[in-house]
Amino acid sequence: MRKERVVIIGSGPAGLTAALYTARAQLKPVVIAGDTLGGQVGITHEIENYPGFPDTLSGPELVERFKAHAEKFGAEVVFDMVTEVDFSNGSPFTVKTYNETYSADAVIVTIGANPRHLNIPGEEEYTGHGVSYCGTCDGFFFRGKDVVVVGGGDSALEEGIFLTKFANTVNVIHRRDELRAGVQLQDRAKKNEKISFTWNSVVEEILADENSSVRAVKLKDVNTNEITEKPTDGVFIFIGHDPNSAVFGGQLATNDSGYVITDQLYRTNVEGVFAAGEIQDEVWRQVATSVGQGTGAAMSTINWLSEHEDELQPLDAATVAE
Repeated sequence: MRKERVVIIGSGPAGLTAALYTARAQLKPVVIAGDTLGGQVGITHEIENYPGFPDTLSGPELVERFKAHAEKFGAEVVFDMVTEVDFSNGSPFTVKTYNETYSADAVIVTIGANPRHLNIPGEEEYTGHGVSYCGTCDGFFFRGKDVVVVGGGDSALEEGIFLTKFANTVNVIHRRDELRAGVQLQDRAKKNEKISFTWNSVVEEILADENSSVRAVKLKDVNTNEITEKPTDGVFIFIGHDPNSAVFGGQLATNDSGYVITDQLYRTNVEGVFAAGEIQDEVWRQVATSVGQGTGAAMSTINWLSEHEDELQPLDAATVAE
């Protein structure tokens, strides 16, 4: 078992920013990166709205810069997955991964949220071949093509409007006869000549050609049950996100949607465990807001460890006994 002052679960903008701040405080944080460095940002094609970078850069490039900055001050990034945690007995906490068990005086949770899937035939098979959950990641690949957007909330319309920069047409498919998105977004979408709507319909299946590239979606009218086939070059799915909070086994308080509840200092219900980024933010979901939240969580962690300095066990050079 490795003894650490700070373990950060997740490697998105919030996690890597928290790593930078705690590393500069000489706490030598360990970042458990998961299966994708940077989380959702790590698979984003272009980022145009991060302050200080007027020239567009890719998500992977920005994430690598975050990582390098944190490592410069002593953070360690470990490519592993958390399988279990034990927060029940207070600090030090136990964090288990596939390859290691950590004893951490403080934990910062930045594990994020994942997009929901339709769970229909063709969705998994053709992800990356025309099926996407990120317009900003993949819109570039659909220049001059026709795409559909599944969903009726703010994210669906925001991404749909963004996709009009590239696609020839964007058809929004919604299971109801009215949208859930904000009025201003609805107005923008309805005024956009490239955007059309298919109402009262659900996607039943995603169809592909002989090259495994998306060619159409099979639609069902929810009122008449009529099945139709709509040709399309791409399917963008925006039906919400699910926070990755299941691994905590109910030890952290969450809201009805599963997002970890924090106060204004990013403290969870467990003293010594903090949370930042999309695991506790179901509203903004921006790189810049996650960076700010990661900063706040890190500073709260630094202060908490300082206040409890007399109670902390000494760090071994390598490991402590199981």
